[in-house]
Amino acid sequence: MIKPIFSSVFAMMLVVGCGADKPAEPAAEQDVAAEPAAPVEPAALPPVAANAEAISEAVDNAFRDPNNVARDASRNPLETLSFFGVTDTQTVLEIYPGGGWYAEILVPLLREKGQYIGAIINPASASNERAQAYYAEQGANLRAKFAANEEAYGQPTLIEVDVNNPVFGEPGTVDTVLTFRNVHNWLMAGTAPAMFEGFYDVLKPGGVLGVVEHRASADVPEGDRSGYVGQAQTIALAEAAGFVLEEASEINANPADTKDHEAGVWSLPPTLRLGDKDREKYEAIGESDRMTLRFRKPL
Repeated sequence: MIKPIFSSVFAMMLVVGCGADKPAEPAAEQDVAAEPAAPVEPAALPPVAANAEAISEAVDNAFRDPNNVARDASRNPLETLSFFGVTDTQTVLEIYPGGGWYAEILVPLLREKGQYIGAIINPASASNERAQAYYAEQGANLRAKFAANEEAYGQPTLIEVDVNNPVFGEPGTVDTVLTFRNVHNWLMAGTAPAMFEGFYDVLKPGGVLGVVEHRASADVPEGDRSGYVGQAQTIALAEAAGFVLEEASEINANPADTKDHEAGVWSLPPTLRLGDKDREKYEAIGESDRMTLRFRKPL
């Protein structure tokens, strides 16, 4: 499903569709058509309805890992989830929650009035034994995390996804899809178009796709292993699947990130892949410069 790509990297709002002029019936006993009717107004996008108080309470919940809380200044969860319009009554699908950094916030937020769904990788769909073992361990650890504290998490839904044929649930059943720092992996694996199409399918009309990703200075070429992705490149992937870019935010920007590091984005905190080599420099830079994009599935 390929659709025209027509965005600017820093576009703040796009409107869905364009109304076409509809010619009026010719006036009686005239040889020329009457003036065309006024253009049809396109359907308005639903407003972003952030529930800042509920999100703030979830961010401040006592069950979060202190090591995760320490990264709030870099990841800005209150501002990010508010920007995406997340509310405590929604059905929210988080793509590849990993160790559960955002799940520690989202699951308590949605537990009583909404629904959290975490999409994890089915280990059997991975390409080699090493990857299969990694994803199996990651999934087991996340399940154990939830099971160890039912008071905080209850029993959130986890679904296993085939990386080669990503299906995230029944079509049109999710209010918001969130993905944090995953697009670079999909580009490297060649699965990015299928992922965005899967997001589009599972979202309700008018639903939101929220994307946070390490931002390159420009589009990256095929085979790039830096961990960064161009903002225009990411927007193009979403628009090709049918999404409309509603707004881009600098909530998670870091101008100090030069994006030219020896071990790519993993040179920076929290990974610090180079160990003690240039450690002070990378710690001074902080976490990566990140784009924060809100897309809407047209009504």
